[in-house]
Amino acid sequence: MKYTGIYILLTALLLLTACAGKLTEGKVVTVTIEPQRFFAEKIAGDKLTIHCVVPSGQSPETYDPTPKQMVQIGQSEAYLQIGYIGFEQVWMQKIRENNPDLKIFDVSKGMQFVKETEEEGHAHEAGDGHHHHHAGGIDPHIWSSIEGAKVIAWNTLNAFIELDKENTEYYWKNYNDLLAEIDKTEVEIKRLLDPLADRTFIIYHPALTYFADEFNLVQLCIEMDGKEPSPAQLKQLVMTAKEHHTKVVFIQQEFDQKNAELIAKETGCRLVKINPLDYHWNTELIHIAKALADGKTD
Repeated sequence: MKYTGIYILLTALLLLTACAGKLTEGKVVTVTIEPQRFFAEKIAGDKLTIHCVVPSGQSPETYDPTPKQMVQIGQSEAYLQIGYIGFEQVWMQKIRENNPDLKIFDVSKGMQFVKETEEEGHAHEAGDGHHHHHAGGIDPHIWSSIEGAKVIAWNTLNAFIELDKENTEYYWKNYNDLLAEIDKTEVEIKRLLDPLADRTFIIYHPALTYFADEFNLVQLCIEMDGKEPSPAQLKQLVMTAKEHHTKVVFIQQEFDQKNAELIAKETGCRLVKINPLDYHWNTELIHIAKALADGKTD
């Protein structure tokens, strides 16, 4: 009887501990990609728990959530969507239907989007003028820029205040600290890129359009209309790259690298691995700027 009593007591304590752990997690907010989690956690501090749907190394254009993730989304206080990314275009309607009480905020609200059909600043032009197309013809990669980061931060702040008014002052302080960090990142990128004479780079998937526009760079894309380029398109891209004295080909882990390697060989460019979806938003943008400036990527 004594051992039975001890067993029951231990079981009860374990259950209480488990329940306490669940309670201390507090309010949960879900985001789509890791750079969003960076901004959200900077502002949320210890007041909110941030879950990210698309894991590192997966493409948010094609990712399908697991059943467990769909349950986690349903248990969230809110969902912060990034705007026009492929995952959201496919899944947001279903998420809304399955969770009618879930508050959904668009953190791209107020952003000046780049239309993928435009030739604006040549940022999305690749070789013969072909472009990669996302849903609605809008380039969704707003987080790869200083302006986009500030838009995301502002909308995230307002979402958190709406969810948790009691901690408004706390969120404002963290938001201002984040803005200072974003400004510091911009200063460092400008320091690295301002002296550049040759301002063209090649990338497989056009993830740096806003970055290129913001810092007066030219982005040449290997991917053509979301597809592998033809031999003729590759030849044209190589010619364009040589004309622009291109020095760098960026490769991303979510995409095939063989064409990037071929182009690097044909043009004499350096191959540099980047991850625009990295959680450490500021570190990654500076890494990209360093690669463009002098090839130092560590």
